[in-house]
Amino acid sequence: MRLRTKFLVFVTIVHLITLVLSYFIFRDNKLLFIASELLILVSILISWQLYKELIRPLQTLMNVVEAIKDKDFTVKFVNTGKYEMDQLINVYNQMIDHLREERTRQEQQHFFLDKLIQTSPTGIIILDYDEKVQQVNPKACELLSIDEKQITGKAIEEIPIPAMQEIRHLKPGEAITVSLNSIHTFKLQKSQFTDRGFQRSFVMIEELTEEILAAEKKAYGKVIRMMAHEVNNTIGPVNSIIESTLKTANLWEEDKNKTLQHALQVAVDRNQNLNIFMRNFADVVRLPEPVKKKIDLHTLIKRVTTLMEVKGGEKEVHFQYNLAEEAIFILADEQQMEQVLINIVKNSIEAIEGKGIIEFTTTNHPSKLIITDTGKGIASEHSEHLFSPFFSTKKDGQGIGLTLVKEILLNHQFEFSLKTIPSAQTVFEIQFYKA
Repeated sequence: MRLRTKFLVFVTIVHLITLVLSYFIFRDNKLLFIASELLILVSILISWQLYKELIRPLQTLMNVVEAIKDKDFTVKFVNTGKYEMDQLINVYNQMIDHLREERTRQEQQHFFLDKLIQTSPTGIIILDYDEKVQQVNPKACELLSIDEKQITGKAIEEIPIPAMQEIRHLKPGEAITVSLNSIHTFKLQKSQFTDRGFQRSFVMIEELTEEILAAEKKAYGKVIRMMAHEVNNTIGPVNSIIESTLKTANLWEEDKNKTLQHALQVAVDRNQNLNIFMRNFADVVRLPEPVKKKIDLHTLIKRVTTLMEVKGGEKEVHFQYNLAEEAIFILADEQQMEQVLINIVKNSIEAIEGKGIIEFTTTNHPSKLIITDTGKGIASEHSEHLFSPFFSTKKDGQGIGLTLVKEILLNHQFEFSLKTIPSAQTVFEIQFYKA
């Protein structure tokens, strides 16, 4: 039963009892009976007035409760002239002003933080209380090549993306550097913040590719230049002495010196190969800026495959073409792109054991070239190092083929990837900018 109902019932019962008692007590005295009735009537009027004054604060309190429940902090009350009522109204108005200011400040902070997250050059993934993805900013989507809708609301272990598997093992406060596709390197860092008294996690993703490539290139460039300098300074004089000796005819007139003559010629040839070896390394460091022009991608593919057909035929490797119907024109340095395709095809041929197929696929929207071979695939322990200088899985490999490919494609700002798909085929994909 409500308080107002209790009050009305109480007042009614009291006045009814008083009325009945006055009748029995004063029924023999009409004047006293009328006076008692008038007194009861005045009491009723006073009770009603008190009821209204008591109910008004309650109604005000109910309105206050409803306003707070609806989070409407614009509702304020004016003073009534009643001391108790005005005190209540003043306290409420002060409280509502404070709440409105606090909410405005929080909304501004939330808007600022949301804007900061959305425009941040660092990828950010925010997790909810259950470690499920709640929000992903555009940079994280770009770095991980994902759509926000694909992962929002899912637990990290449910998302089949390599980066998420790395994040899964991260503890708050930890950071790791990972290479997810042997080309791009990322720093993953997990931290926590307090939201409404509970700990929540977020992950920051920062791409370090450019910084690492620059530092890497500076380091191996210095080594290569030093090696080239020492080799050239040594080989030049040595070859000059040997060649002068070989040209001295009277030294080789006797048959017993023929073996020595042959050995010296082998030494000259070996020195020359060493020179070529060092020049190949130096080419990576001295790679010129691409001279871009409009070239036909299909014509370039046919020219390279014609060049590599003999080498492929030695291992019974055949070329297949799945080219787009329309010609695809790209803006690139023709000689450098030719070298890229030669290196890729050469690696594919060498990766195929016995008979095999190398397929060339092109698409127009977007402009892509996909080279697939039926070789032995890439071992997982090698995938992170494929584009590293001096790294090779071949017995006599120099480790510069894919390094040169990477340098040329990065200089052209073309996106590329190298991976083995479940069918054990190796896929090299290049995405171009059309001319």
